[in-house]
Amino acid sequence: MKALVLGGAGAVCKETTRDLAEYSDFDEIVVADHDVAAAQALVDEIGDPRLRALSFDANDDEGMLELFPRFDVVVNGLPFKYDYPVNKACVAVGVDGLDLSSEDPQFALHDEAQKKGMIFIPGVGATPGITNVMVHRASEVLERLDTVEIFFAAFRCLAPAPGLLQTTLWEFNPEEEDRAEVYFQDGAWHPTPPLSGGRVVRFHDQIGEQEVYYVPHDESYSLPVSYPTLRRAAVRGCFPPHVMALMGALMRGGLLASRPLRVGAQEKPVIEWTRLLLADSPFSRQNPVWAYGLVVEVTGERAGRRVVCTYRSKHPPQEEWGGESAYFKNVGIPLSIGAQLVAHGRVTGTGVLPPEQALPVAPFFAELARRGIEVEEEIVEEGILAQI
Repeated sequence: MKALVLGGAGAVCKETTRDLAEYSDFDEIVVADHDVAAAQALVDEIGDPRLRALSFDANDDEGMLELFPRFDVVVNGLPFKYDYPVNKACVAVGVDGLDLSSEDPQFALHDEAQKKGMIFIPGVGATPGITNVMVHRASEVLERLDTVEIFFAAFRCLAPAPGLLQTTLWEFNPEEEDRAEVYFQDGAWHPTPPLSGGRVVRFHDQIGEQEVYYVPHDESYSLPVSYPTLRRAAVRGCFPPHVMALMGALMRGGLLASRPLRVGAQEKPVIEWTRLLLADSPFSRQNPVWAYGLVVEVTGERAGRRVVCTYRSKHPPQEEWGGESAYFKNVGIPLSIGAQLVAHGRVTGTGVLPPEQALPVAPFFAELARRGIEVEEEIVEEGILAQI
């Protein structure tokens, strides 16, 4: 079996590559990256003879159609703007794949993928990814799902990589069109501005209590489709306090706006100038704690009783997990596990499916635990005693 890892030397996906080298039984693992020197350096560092580096241009659609059929699984760790092109190319040539996030147009490829008997799973990271499988686990406990509340704390610096800086700006951009549909409730989508819906949530000990806010996220869109009884699905999250303070100030100061601004001979949207300044700032690469925390609360019914299922993730501290890797492993490892489950035919269904429909709960969580990412489950039942 052969795996193609796109962006395999990037900040996130290098942890996917490392995990594939350590845990998978692929015969060949190709690290495809636009920075082929970085890919080769990672291959040399890992020292596994199954790995080789390859120069890859994510903007070359024809090149993808030529390259992908040589592999059994395409593992996409590229920035989210490439999710649809990669997914489309996989379906066109009938090669299984998965990625870290998702866009609605990807699911329009479902029927074509299903006809070819293949599978592509968008959103196999931490959130989306681990969070979706947590909800899948709750569906095994409950007879009916009513509400899902997802909370994340992504403790990383502001700009560890260009794609992650872009993700942060997207989450705080008040003009982002996805802000028109942030959470699902009672059959309708509801808009919210950034830094709204604040709620204090307790994560694992490295992160502690943090205030999280509504963000438009993949889980809010896929879960009501996967579980039609859901009355509500929402995602709230946060970054480290110093990142939250800065982004809040930039938003309130109008520095995340799309209006054009001319500087010298160049004209760009204000948010683009802000991105360039942040990408060049030493502050953007400072961070005292690298970690990732997830909490998912699912309410529903079982045997006539109201039940609350709560799931919490935890992982080794940065002192044990290689500093900044303590963040990136939480995203990159699930992608590796998903690729291995796909390769061994241990996923459910065909087509373009979200993680909660495709990934088996027990094997997925067992593999996470083997790497050091543990998921705790708490189930609380409530009922009314019959009157005498």
